[in-house]
Amino acid sequence: MDVLRLRTWAIFYLFSFVVLLVALFLTIQGALLWISLTLVIIVIGLNFFALFSEVKRHKERKAFLQKIYEADAGASYIDSSGRRW
Repeated sequence: MDVLRLRTWAIFYLFSFVVLLVALFLTIQGALLWISLTLVIIVIGLNFFALFSEVKRHKERKAFLQKIYEADAGASYIDSSGRRW
């Protein structure tokens, strides 16, 4: 995972933590219990969706690199002096 995507994940999880703290505050107050439950469900759903999409992206990238490797393995490179590399 490159540095830019790591920063995005850090911000995402910090935001999720703040939302869960707000939901906890609303639950402790006793009022607006349905809003806190909705916030928790949304955070869990977004985390699941983000994780699922990251796994899917990783699989697609791995398949793409494997396809490039297989296409490149059969090719032989000969430079102008006749050497293979």
